[in-house]
Amino acid sequence: MKIREAHEADVPELRRIYLESRRKSFHWADVEKMTLEDFDQHTLEESILVAVEDHNILGFASLYLPDNFIHNLFVHPDFSGEGVGTKLLQSSIEKMTKPLRLKCVSENHRAMKFYEDHGWRREREEGDLEEKYWVMVYE
Repeated sequence: MKIREAHEADVPELRRIYLESRRKSFHWADVEKMTLEDFDQHTLEESILVAVEDHNILGFASLYLPDNFIHNLFVHPDFSGEGVGTKLLQSSIEKMTKPLRLKCVSENHRAMKFYEDHGWRREREEGDLEEKYWVMVYE
């Protein structure tokens, strides 16, 4: 598996991965409101890393470099649990300066455990009743 910067030609597949992953795992959200175009809006001005194997994109991370912030980390559902997220997370950490931060929706227990297992700690919980999230830090 190789991690590289995203290319413009990757965008259609990245849109699909983002949509499918959220629809499958975001049980707290209204999946009918999710669209392919959400990817474009949710990654504006971000650096995007992709995990590729045999010319297939397995997942991506979008980083807002000025704030050392991981905005998105998504793995195609077919490749979940195969180390793709770990490789993307490691590459993201290497690309930025510590401390790094991210936000993880409080309801996303699987993601929360993933980050904690990789050395991230919960800093504070924020948000409203509809969607609380944890600000997490990696130092």
